[in-house]
Amino acid sequence: MKISDLDYDLPEELIAQEPLPERTASRMMLARKGSGKIEDLHFRDLPDVLEPSDFLVLNDSAVFPARLIGRRPGGGRVELLLLRSQMTESTAGPAAEFPVEREVENRNHVVWEALARPKRKLRKGIELIFSDELRAKVVDSAGETVTVMFSFAGDFESILDRTAHVPLPPYIRRADSERDRARYQTVYAVKRGSIAAPTAGLHFTGAVLDELRKRGIPCFFVTLHVGYGTFRPVKTETVEGHKIDPETFFLSSEAAAGIRDALKAGRRLVAVGTTTTRVLEYWKRSSKDLGPAVGQTDLFIYPPFDFELVGGLLTNFHLPRSSLFALVCAFLGTEFAGRCYQHAVERRYRFYSYGDCMLIL
Repeated sequence: MKISDLDYDLPEELIAQEPLPERTASRMMLARKGSGKIEDLHFRDLPDVLEPSDFLVLNDSAVFPARLIGRRPGGGRVELLLLRSQMTESTAGPAAEFPVEREVENRNHVVWEALARPKRKLRKGIELIFSDELRAKVVDSAGETVTVMFSFAGDFESILDRTAHVPLPPYIRRADSERDRARYQTVYAVKRGSIAAPTAGLHFTGAVLDELRKRGIPCFFVTLHVGYGTFRPVKTETVEGHKIDPETFFLSSEAAAGIRDALKAGRRLVAVGTTTTRVLEYWKRSSKDLGPAVGQTDLFIYPPFDFELVGGLLTNFHLPRSSLFALVCAFLGTEFAGRCYQHAVERRYRFYSYGDCMLIL
């Protein structure tokens, strides 16, 4: 499959730059796979659209302030997007994205891999200054990323909260604000570790979740810490040539039991987001008994793909030529997916992270 098969034209003005005042005010396209029918609804209609026999699975990973802006000793600006810690085991569970701090010369040190801008000027040994309490040294700059050792006194996570910025995607062409700290986060996020929001969940409120439960539609939570693998640009000529970096996931015994029981009862599993979908489909293929699981997944879903667990999908509108759009095409069918996206453009839906959503049933 050529990557050009995943292309579509999108007017730039349809890329949402701000969240709506109310989460549930987003529009929601309903695409029915069986009939090929498309309906224009709003997200607040979700409880009415779902069947009482459905159940939801959502990703409860929380975004952390992963974008650091500092300077080099000569005064030049430098920007880092933290990707992963180099000082913990990758399969240690949801906390694995955050390193164990060790004290050296009365200061704590942690090592992280990061995307950097401008990378060409960050040679090994260069010192970086981010604030009075946080500085770093480049220890490796080979390849696509840089590796830096941070030096600080105190708690690294707390310093990031004070110093770093919300890692808004580059197509949001504005500086992050205090409002983004709440809105670029799902209301049910509890496990800190993502560098991008699982955006399908941004539309939910506590009231919507309560309404779903009142109607007998249970909700279960898994964790996938969204890393660079989710949004890494596809640069290969064929879809099959692209690889996704491994990302940490966690599925508790409680969630595993709830999902197993719901499936045994014949309920339809509706995944909230592509990250949730990847966890579930990987889990089904790697766990014989669908028990609790922790580890990493690099599952890349593209057409054709046999979905073994997921029967419905709630997702935002994704970038062309992306692994996320490839997953939507695999679930919906490439032709129907293209027709849905064309419909969204014609009806002026809002695209990407702060945009509208589509429900595929």
